Amino acid sequence: MRKEQQVETGLIYDVNDNPSIGKKFLFGLQHIFAAFSGIVVVPLVISGSLGFDSKMTTSLISASILAAGIATIIQARGIGRVGSRVACIMGTDFTFVSPAISVGSTLGMPGIVGATILGSFFEIILSFFIKPLMKLFPPLVTGTVVCLIGLTLLPVSIDWAAGGSGALDYGSLLNVSIAMLVMIVTLILNRYGKGLVSSASILIGMLVGYLVCIPLGMVDFTPVAEASWFAMPNILEYGVVFDWKAILAFIPAYFVTTIETVGCLKAVGETSQIEMDDKKIGSGILADGVGSIVGGLVGSFSNTSFSQNVGLISLTKVASKHVAVMAGILLVCLGLFPKLAGVINGIPQPVLGGVGLVMFGMVAAAGIKTLSRVELTDRNLLIIATSMALGLGVTFRPDFIGQLPEALQMIFSSGISTGTIVALILNLLLKEDKVVATKAAKTEVVV
Repeated sequence: MRKEQQVETGLIYDVNDNPSIGKKFLFGLQHIFAAFSGIVVVPLVISGSLGFDSKMTTSLISASILAAGIATIIQARGIGRVGSRVACIMGTDFTFVSPAISVGSTLGMPGIVGATILGSFFEIILSFFIKPLMKLFPPLVTGTVVCLIGLTLLPVSIDWAAGGSGALDYGSLLNVSIAMLVMIVTLILNRYGKGLVSSASILIGMLVGYLVCIPLGMVDFTPVAEASWFAMPNILEYGVVFDWKAILAFIPAYFVTTIETVGCLKAVGETSQIEMDDKKIGSGILADGVGSIVGGLVGSFSNTSFSQNVGLISLTKVASKHVAVMAGILLVCLGLFPKLAGVINGIPQPVLGGVGLVMFGMVAAAGIKTLSRVELTDRNLLIIATSMALGLGVTFRPDFIGQLPEALQMIFSSGISTGTIVALILNLLLKEDKVVATKAAKTEVVV
């Protein structure tokens, strides 16, 4: 029966399958490698903008990793009504950088913590109204959003492969060569490897790249040497200030991440071969809100679902929620033991880029697969084309919205949110041809 299910879904491990502890550890590490830079870069950017010292910055990074781990466990394992119970990794998000800097410049970290905690209740309330919202996400919109998730992340992986945005050796032959080596090793192992070798192709590819980079002097062990062995974050260490103006600054960000989480969970469902109904999506949004409360309490920032990890499921064929739970446990350990986090933080950017190109490309391909099941009428093509154009346009040329009011900039700063909102609006405004609509209705009845 197990083999029949594998053939039917194309997955090695389905959502509810529970691999051995050793395999869960390896598969969980892959998820951490995919998400880690995204988790640590947000506290780094906010700390740099607000002028926090190195000690406080390190504390914020550890707290962010810890909060991401706890939020991931809640999301993947589920606690009562909270959690989608799929392989979804959580972490801090760039959407909250702008409001955090704005609030932090006047109220400091206590103001950020207060806005993070109280603002999360806006998302928690939204989670109970997902059913009417889900009617706005037919396969046409879902496929477009999933495709945009992958396409908007590709520039990130290209920057990684080139050595990291702003690097002095950006695009050097060495950086590109290492990225291509990692990508080729990953592809060969994933395509021709057997069993665990294929499933752990991302981890093995990154390990090969990491080992190659050590003698080339590209691995920085300074963060490991400077980090302490153990660090337990204090609840509300920086204090808390509740200010309505600060909370209002965070609400648009929570609205944006709610829309993005719907798309992300839909993408996880597509790659995991399961139906993500309104109940599961609502539980996932609720986990976002609860995870943000956890982030505020431990002295970190808001948490949301990470789209970077969706490609891992497509590539490795491992959709087990138990693997995501293990990734959460490992993140908690990394948050409590900063030296371990330092090892991962030292992974060279080209190594991340090599696997990122494949993973994010797989997400885009999953969206194309969904769109292939949609009848490509003139109306539907218009919706796809306009949503893609604006979503990618904002991603590649963010200055396009530079003169908009700050609230609108926050909403449309992400290519994913821009494309999603455009797709939702056009799907409602552009009426389907009556002949096509009748044909679709008949097809539904037959099915």
